[in-house]
Amino acid sequence: MNPPDILISEVGPRDGLQSVKGTMPTADKLRWIDALYAAGVREIEVASFVPARLLPQMADAADVVRHAVTLPGLTVMALVPNRKGAEAALAAGAHKLTMPVSASVAHSLANVRKTREEMVEEVRAVSDLRREIAPHVKLEAGISTAFGCTLQGDVPEDDVIQLAAQCIAAGADESGLSDTVGYANPAQVRRLFRRLRAEIGDKAGAAHMHNTRGLGLANCLAAYEEGVRTFDASLGGLGGCPYAPGASGNVVTEDLVFMFEAMGVRTGIDIQKLIAARSPLIAGLPGEPVYGMTPEAGLPKGFMQGTVHV
Repeated sequence: MNPPDILISEVGPRDGLQSVKGTMPTADKLRWIDALYAAGVREIEVASFVPARLLPQMADAADVVRHAVTLPGLTVMALVPNRKGAEAALAAGAHKLTMPVSASVAHSLANVRKTREEMVEEVRAVSDLRREIAPHVKLEAGISTAFGCTLQGDVPEDDVIQLAAQCIAAGADESGLSDTVGYANPAQVRRLFRRLRAEIGDKAGAAHMHNTRGLGLANCLAAYEEGVRTFDASLGGLGGCPYAPGASGNVVTEDLVFMFEAMGVRTGIDIQKLIAARSPLIAGLPGEPVYGMTPEAGLPKGFMQGTVHV
C-alpha cells in the first residue's frame, strides 16, 4: 500500500478544545482520539501542557498523551509553551512537541506573556532538553499570526520569515505558518510559503489555516501548490485562539480530506469513518456547534476514494 501523498494533522483535541466553554471529560477525549485513529488519522495534537488554572480543559493532558501513545503508528503531538511544559510532555511520552511562536509582538505578549525574542530562547531551551533526554522527539515551531493579527493588524512578512529562520537556528526541526486569526488569502499564502521554503528549505513545516472568513480550503490549496505537504485541521471546524479576538474556526478536517481525495491526492484517511468520528466529539461537548459542508451534504454519488474526480 502506497504511503499518503500528504499528512493531515488533526489538532481538534488541543486547538479545537482550547477555546470552547465546556470541558470535555477525559473518557470522551480518549474515545474521540480512538475514532480519529480508526479513520486513518496518523498525527494528532492531543493536548497542551499549560497550567491547569489557565486552561482547565487541558488538566488531563498527561493522561490523554499516555493513552494516545498506545495506538500503533500514531504520532502523538503536544503543544508546549516553555521548558516546563516540555518536561511534562516528554515525561508523558509525547512523540512531537510544537511551540507557538507569534510573529506579532502584541499577540506574543497576550498569548504566552513573552516577547518574540524570549520565545526563540524558549525554543532553544526546549531543543536542548529534548536533545538531552529524548533525542528521537521532534520539535516544531509554529509561527502564529503569520498572516496578520487582530491585536496588531499588519505583520511584516520579513518578520515572519526571519522568526522562522531564528527558530530553526535555535534547534527546531521544522517551522510552519499559522493563520491564527483567519486573515490570509491565497496569494499571500503562496508568497509567504515560497519565501519560507527559500529560506529554510525542507524544514518548512505545516500550513495551519483558519476558516474565519471562508478561505481556509483555498489557502490550503494555495499552500499545497507551493509544495506544502502537511496541513493542520480540526474535526468539525472546532477551535480558535482565546487570545485572538474573533478568531473562529480551524479548517474542517472532513472538508479538507474530501477536497484532496477528490483531487486524487491521497490522505490515508477514510472519509466515512472520519465523519463517524464526529459522534464522540458531539457526545463529549453537547450543545457545542460543529461545522462542515461535507458531513452535511454527504459524499457525491459514486464517489470513490483514491480516484480522481474532475
